[in-house]
Amino acid sequence: MDPYVFIIAGALAVIISHMFNLLAKQTNIPSVLMLIGLGLVLHQVLRYFGGFMPGPLMGQALNVLGIAGLIMIVLEAALDLELTRDRKALIARSFAVALLTLGGTTVAIAYVIHALVVPDVFRALVYATPLAIVSSAIVLPSVSLLRQDLREFMVYEATFSDILGIMLFYFLVDEHGDSTAMDIAWNVVGSVLLTVFVSLLVGFALIWVFQRIKTRIKFFLLIAVLMLLYAIGKKLNLSSLLIILVFGLMVSNHGLVFRGWLKRMIKGHVMETLESELHLITGETSFVVRTFFFLVFGLSIDIMRLADPEVLMIGAIVVVTIYAVRSIFVGLFRRSGVRTISMVAPRGLITILLAYNIPEQLRIPDRDGSILLVVILVTSVIMMFGLMLDQKEGDPSKALPQNLGGAGTEAPASGE
Repeated sequence: MDPYVFIIAGALAVIISHMFNLLAKQTNIPSVLMLIGLGLVLHQVLRYFGGFMPGPLMGQALNVLGIAGLIMIVLEAALDLELTRDRKALIARSFAVALLTLGGTTVAIAYVIHALVVPDVFRALVYATPLAIVSSAIVLPSVSLLRQDLREFMVYEATFSDILGIMLFYFLVDEHGDSTAMDIAWNVVGSVLLTVFVSLLVGFALIWVFQRIKTRIKFFLLIAVLMLLYAIGKKLNLSSLLIILVFGLMVSNHGLVFRGWLKRMIKGHVMETLESELHLITGETSFVVRTFFFLVFGLSIDIMRLADPEVLMIGAIVVVTIYAVRSIFVGLFRRSGVRTISMVAPRGLITILLAYNIPEQLRIPDRDGSILLVVILVTSVIMMFGLMLDQKEGDPSKALPQNLGGAGTEAPASGE
């Protein structure tokens, strides 16, 4: 490709994505839907005029973009989370909903896939796990206009769903050999505890070092270090996403973490600047990565495969299963906003990334991308209607567009 054409295409993608974001705020149509739709249209246009066929390189590009997006999304979410005493109940309820919904949905979808697609129960369970994860990549930018208690609950829950789902997926696909269930359990617990310990050490070291870097160009250096640590952690079979989460939480809650003699490690005004600028950089980077990820995903899927009645039937049953299980557990832990929270359960970046990382021997031939696309599109549309209904019935004056923990945010809600 002519390099200038490539630059023009990339620049136009970012500009169009920004316009989609503005349109999404006015219409509640998720920008992700528009990006995937644009990719699907481009796929057909390029195929008609140039015989375009997605190859292995596109799958690799999706993988790299997905991993980078995952790191940025978790870091961005962690920077939004404030661990204050008055939020304990909110955090506990959102964690319970994320954990129980993930477990219940995984088992239920696995049963559907086992009954309709593949006789191997384990393969069905592996394939069901990505479909059970709520996408924080879509939830975080979509719920900014909801009232504060709903917005905070969904941000916490989507973040927990991402982290727990990723840990469950890699636990399932990792080779455990002839280990007993007890050995596997101890290995998982040991890996998590070791990762948390390493994460704390890394967090303290990075914060100490980056407070003392005087040059202006340092934030992409920090992101590069975090990506390096994540990749090394994955190679060592650690729960390396916890490294990103713990670091983000330490930055956003530095007043809680650095107490007593630890307070001497930080400079208050420097930490405030570090937090605000890091939040800006991660937000901008997440936007660019999400843009190209969903555009490339749309390009990689042939929309004609959606004409398969079996694909549509399986996708519809999976969607019904998702919302049936979610409604049960949300209703158990919430008294208000149950309908809105139940309807905001989109699948997106994490689902695609993990599905494309299923080992070859566990894949379901000719079904992976098409079923994923059905579930992603339908859950995004349902989320759109859920947000529209909430805004139509709610009081617009309660909407708080600020980021969690940002300036101008109202007093923290109790979670109900």
